[in-house]
Amino acid sequence: MTTDFEEQDGVGVHDALQRLWTPHRLSYVRGEGKAVGDEPEGCPFCRVTDLDDADGLILARGELVFAVLNLYPYNPGHLMVLPYRHVPDYTDLTVAETAEFAAFTQRAMRVMRRVASPHGFNIGMNQGVVAGAGIAAHLHQHVVPRWGGDANFMPVIGQTKVLPQLLGETRRLLSDAWGDPT
Repeated sequence: MTTDFEEQDGVGVHDALQRLWTPHRLSYVRGEGKAVGDEPEGCPFCRVTDLDDADGLILARGELVFAVLNLYPYNPGHLMVLPYRHVPDYTDLTVAETAEFAAFTQRAMRVMRRVASPHGFNIGMNQGVVAGAGIAAHLHQHVVPRWGGDANFMPVIGQTKVLPQLLGETRRLLSDAWGDPT
């Protein structure tokens, strides 16, 4: 892939910086595709299960929960574990859902370690809008692989995340490894 840079005339003082334009993120900034209301009909997590696994970025499906790549990842391999059932709170899960939810989280960590050798993980869920949940109506747990030095100037200063791998390739690697129990 070659990148063509073009000079543009206009107002401003030349600062010798190149701009990394990410227009594909504008839909995220605008909130497009976000859940509308608390009902399953407006929930992207409920809709994604009707898609082909590759199109929906689904890594694995269990009986009660599934794992899917985050469409707007913090790091390569950032995935989420979700129940199929549209519930907002961790305490809403049944005992069986809780067990499979935990097992999928452990499996995600094992698979990620085998495929990408992260140095650590951030694992967690934001319960409610005020706690930072972007889609509060459908419970989801983030599993974010971390490497030493992965938080650099781009997200801190430039509010841009540079990801070295396309989502489709990440999904293929993790999905293939998910089926291998070793």
